Amino acid sequence: MSLDTLLVFIPACFALNMTFGPSNLLALTNGVREGVGRAATAALGRMVAYATLIAITGVGLGALLATSAAAFSVVKWAGAAYLVWLGVKIMRSKSTLTGADPAATPRRPLASLARQEFLVGISNPKAIVIFTAFFPQFVDAERYMASFALLGGLFLLFEMCAVAAYAYAGRHLGRFARHPRAGDWLNRTSGGMMIGFGLLLALARRPAV
Repeated sequence: MSLDTLLVFIPACFALNMTFGPSNLLALTNGVREGVGRAATAALGRMVAYATLIAITGVGLGALLATSAAAFSVVKWAGAAYLVWLGVKIMRSKSTLTGADPAATPRRPLASLARQEFLVGISNPKAIVIFTAFFPQFVDAERYMASFALLGGLFLLFEMCAVAAYAYAGRHLGRFARHPRAGDWLNRTSGGMMIGFGLLLALARRPAV
């Protein structure tokens, strides 16, 4: 793969990683509640999901999902339902931040956080469409698997950078969330946005790839 190709791929890919969506909203929310380190560790669940989708796409099965209306609809509706359910759960949760000492705030198990990250990542059909439609523009046909693996590795690296950025922003936002009623407001806002992402996903049409 040429250097010129990488110089085009890297900024375009990083822009996709930094785009605000349900996964990055989850990193932001976990940054508020759990801190940067735990949010980043939980995001390993997302990395497993995306690595799985990249592998599926690399062997050609991603094209089937991207072009099959039935398969796309199943993943789309499952993902939309999960995001709406997660949003309602966040909205109804009681804030543990307001007036609390961060060190004394109860924390969820990392396994639970990682599982949540995995489910949000794996249930979004737009991710596999990105890998199916975006990656092939940069793949070296003569070294297909090696170049696809390189692009996938760079994507995961930039995704972790995005996780760190959103978790860090969430950690600083958490300082304001400890003011009276601010934590409840944050829960309602985050939950409402997650529900919104779910509804947008439900309305999404299968892209042409």
